[in-house]
Amino acid sequence: MLQSLIRSAAVVIASLVASSAYADVALLLAQPYGRPGSFNPTGHVGVYLSRVCADTPTVVRRCTDGESGVVVSRYNHVGDLDWAAIPLIPYLYAVDRAVDVPAFASPETVLDLRDTYRRRHLRDIAPDPPSGMPPKGHWTQLVGAVYDRQIIAFSVTTTLDQDDALIADLNSRDNRRRFHLLFRNCADFASEVINRYHPRAIRSNVIADLGFTTPKQITKSLVKYGGRTPEAELQAYLIPQIPGSRADSGRARGVLEGLLKTKKYSVPLAIVQPWVPVGLATGYMVTGRFNPHRLATRAFGPLELEQHAMRAVE
Repeated sequence: MLQSLIRSAAVVIASLVASSAYADVALLLAQPYGRPGSFNPTGHVGVYLSRVCADTPTVVRRCTDGESGVVVSRYNHVGDLDWAAIPLIPYLYAVDRAVDVPAFASPETVLDLRDTYRRRHLRDIAPDPPSGMPPKGHWTQLVGAVYDRQIIAFSVTTTLDQDDALIADLNSRDNRRRFHLLFRNCADFASEVINRYHPRAIRSNVIADLGFTTPKQITKSLVKYGGRTPEAELQAYLIPQIPGSRADSGRARGVLEGLLKTKKYSVPLAIVQPWVPVGLATGYMVTGRFNPHRLATRAFGPLELEQHAMRAVE
């Protein structure tokens, strides 16, 4: 059944990506990377809103001509904030304009790009330390995401009234830290936002994720919703990782998949309780199988992505 849903979604995606239309709200499935990703391979997820922009990282508004939308996500230990809103191009590339994105970026270049953007726009969140050096901390999650990892976007349509309602809600809610890895993580926040636009589009998978919410499983849920709801106009596209700063990012995994495919977890489990990997494999095969890369039939470079994003405001 899942295979048929994937095939039907792929047909919808292929026809829509070729058109000039550009969907309005997207899950940005960010792949895990580096040492943290080896321990927690679930990755990260943000929400891209093509007609919503940011006055500041904590105040959003309707976009005007020449703007390319905003990425909103829940973070852990970024100031004292629950969520932050960063313009699309800086979120991905740590520059204001796509024309300034380097084709190759060393770790030193990435640090300089991020700190330059921080000094211009994020000092309230990440103030200058006495040393004069770039501050340490998790603020780097806000800008330059694709220097660390590849991102796959899955988007569906919205209305202007829905955008305005979300803007009012975000601007009025208490934006203080609520992050909890298991119960109020980035995927929980993204699910809430998408379900405001398309009620019940995203549901957690109790078996595959053991009751928790993960980026990959909410993406799978959105794809299934798009397959059975043509009017949602599901689209998918790849945002490649910029080479030079890090090794290629890994694949995002759900909870069962992570336990099954990550050796540091699966091998000890097999030694202590040999039946556990069998149960994990059964649960994963029945409920957790999903390859988001199969649906991203087109990759967007910085300039093309910026052009398509701006088109949504017109």
